[in-house]
Amino acid sequence: MNNIPSVDLADFLSDNPKRKQKFVDEIGSAYEEIGFVSLKNHFLSDELVEELYKEVKSFFALPVETKEQYEIEGLGGQRGYVSFGKEHAKGKKEGDLKEFWHFGQEPDKNVDLPEEYPDNVQVSELPDFNRTGMEAYRMLEKTGIYVLRALALYIGIDENYFDQWVANGNSILRPIHYPPITEEPKGAVRAGAHGDINLITLLMGASTGGLQVLRKDGEWIDAIPEEDELVINVGDMLERHTNNKLRSTIHRVVNPPRDQWDTPRYSIPFFMHPRSDMKLNCLDACMDDEHPKAYSDITAGEFLHQRLVEIGLIKK
Repeated sequence: MNNIPSVDLADFLSDNPKRKQKFVDEIGSAYEEIGFVSLKNHFLSDELVEELYKEVKSFFALPVETKEQYEIEGLGGQRGYVSFGKEHAKGKKEGDLKEFWHFGQEPDKNVDLPEEYPDNVQVSELPDFNRTGMEAYRMLEKTGIYVLRALALYIGIDENYFDQWVANGNSILRPIHYPPITEEPKGAVRAGAHGDINLITLLMGASTGGLQVLRKDGEWIDAIPEEDELVINVGDMLERHTNNKLRSTIHRVVNPPRDQWDTPRYSIPFFMHPRSDMKLNCLDACMDDEHPKAYSDITAGEFLHQRLVEIGLIKK
């Protein structure tokens, strides 16, 4: 396998049970094997993608002192701006060569949540920035719900099992800017080797190159989707919840060849998180004599806090 498998969400959404089952089998086996797929026919329109990139590029082009006004103390980077080099991969000291922004959940008015989410930070210089970001957030969230429904069927539980946990969940949309590299990075890369924290990640912008996935045999392979495809991978929460049946694969964003150092890179991952009160206990459907329980019981909120400390976004 020299690239990640490609799947078509239109198969799952079709009225044909065979096509639906084909999607379930393809995405499930891909997630057991390598933990990554590229997905076509998602809910993001070309127009919305274009508009989002325009807004994101405009934000990152603002003066540093303007952007820093949107870096809010005390939120652990969960909303607004996070400046260059602040985040690092778990176990790594060097900060990643990136700056980013976080859009977060705006829950339904009457929903009973165990925590209050911080408000999204409004960018006054760009009147369409927040509207466009949240429109993309909703379309990625919708896509993610259907992917999780397929995975529920694959592991043999109710199709809508994840719905109640990810609706109004603590998901994050993160536009990232990797600026041009101006000097020898000294051990730092655009994003160090890591596994994602959440249930699944839906990534826009991988077609610009740099994303690599660690295969089971220890080889790094380039993830090269088509331009209109999302890359979707399993996160550590889902690996834990499925008792290692579905794999959270280590991945990284490597620095480009030296002759391309002057080229910036943009990518926009959507980290799909459940509500913090979701139990990530290993599912009965994923345990048997050959696959005994691999993890202790923990909630999504406890697990998230633990990992945010490890990657340097919040203090203990």
